Amino acid sequence: MTTEVVLILNANYEPLHVCNLQRAMGLLITDKASMVLNGRGELRTARQIFPRPSIIRLEKMIHRPRPHVALNRREIFRRDNYTCQYCGKTTFDLTVDHIKPRHLGGLHMWTNVVAACTYCNHRKGGRTLAESGMHLLRPAKEPPANALYLFGRHLNDYGEWEPYLSGW
Repeated sequence: MTTEVVLILNANYEPLHVCNLQRAMGLLITDKASMVLNGRGELRTARQIFPRPSIIRLEKMIHRPRPHVALNRREIFRRDNYTCQYCGKTTFDLTVDHIKPRHLGGLHMWTNVVAACTYCNHRKGGRTLAESGMHLLRPAKEPPANALYLFGRHLNDYGEWEPYLSGW
């Protein structure tokens, strides 16, 4: 029950965050949020019955900076769909490869890192693409920081969120 997640919308229905059921219930009980979509039944306590939320909306508008996708291993693999960008092999045993090696001045940024299988990463070594004779299947670029990308991994479990994610 506590592993369920709830989508939090801003007062203007913009997707803000995903939280656990306990946090969502706390926001609802303290009237800091209202329920937008139930769809999961109810929670029973000794004295009350509460609807189990799937989507809640904050009562007050929260101003926040534009979201961005963090540059880390998990997000690099997710952007590249767990596929080696040199040979096309799909696996969960991947490494991060710098297209222009760091010792040659390459930076650790979205346009210079890709997912690579251990074989291709070893084959490329500390050389550039031209020196190694290898090429990328797709150019490396920063993933979009839209709501569908940020929270889309939950859509398999919570398909009812899609109308609220696709508009942003």
